[in-house]
Amino acid sequence: MSKSSEDKVDVENINTPGKTSRVGAVKYWEVREAMLAAMTKDAPGNTFAEIKAATLPGLPDGMFPGGDKLGWWMKSVQLDLEAKAIIKRADTKPLRFFLT
Repeated sequence: MSKSSEDKVDVENINTPGKTSRVGAVKYWEVREAMLAAMTKDAPGNTFAEIKAATLPGLPDGMFPGGDKLGWWMKSVQLDLEAKAIIKRADTKPLRFFLT
């Protein structure tokens, strides 16, 4: 049985302006809220690895067992949040992100 389009959300990608993709809404919103709660407003912010480590405990049990596939979902959310100017990446190596 296929899911309806209501179970999806459009996400943007800062690297490809004007193009959107559709991803599962439940996982998108759970990851988005957990990431935003884990991030700081202070530049230069946190690395992706630091954000991932702080995000996993904020997600429902069993959604990403052992963090499996969480990196993909976080990257999708990160690019969408950057495209919407909710977060910004610092010009550092490794990359760091912070809330705007």
